[in-house]
Amino acid sequence: MATLLFNKPCDVICQFSGGGSHRTLADFIPVKDVYPAGRLDTDSEGLVVLTNDGRLQNRISHPQHKLAKTYWVQVEGIPIEDDLERLRIGVMLNDGPTLPADAQLITAPQNLWARNPPIRIRKYIPTTWIEVRLREGRNRQIRRMTAAIGHPALRLIRWQIGDWTLAGLNSGEWRELPAS
Repeated sequence: MATLLFNKPCDVICQFSGGGSHRTLADFIPVKDVYPAGRLDTDSEGLVVLTNDGRLQNRISHPQHKLAKTYWVQVEGIPIEDDLERLRIGVMLNDGPTLPADAQLITAPQNLWARNPPIRIRKYIPTTWIEVRLREGRNRQIRRMTAAIGHPALRLIRWQIGDWTLAGLNSGEWRELPAS
């Protein structure tokens, strides 16, 4: 069984083929017969686990398992405690309420790689970093949640899935986990 951790750059499609004008996983990962356990949208960066172990893939991606996923999100503006509390109790989205999430302000992550393309910067609107930990994974959920509290996401990085993190992986890098 093979399991890989990949730090997906922005503007990369989370599949091996059919990218059109976008790069795909095949542009970075030469290992055959591994598949992403869950996805990140093209604008998002960060940890993607790839495996050929169907049971592991199901444990990571199926909502019934509620595996925690941690995101670092650079948002527009400065969320106040009430905004974060809304994330903690769950936010109503167009497809129903979210489960409660852990949410807190964090300092800007150190040693982050440059994002290409860079985020838009507005001269008079500050940005803030928050950490959000979810136990579900709907389409563009974090982006929709931060927008719902009035702080659109400018940059979204998945830092952790379960016990696995991006520690030691630069953007576009991957490593294989030891066989268990």
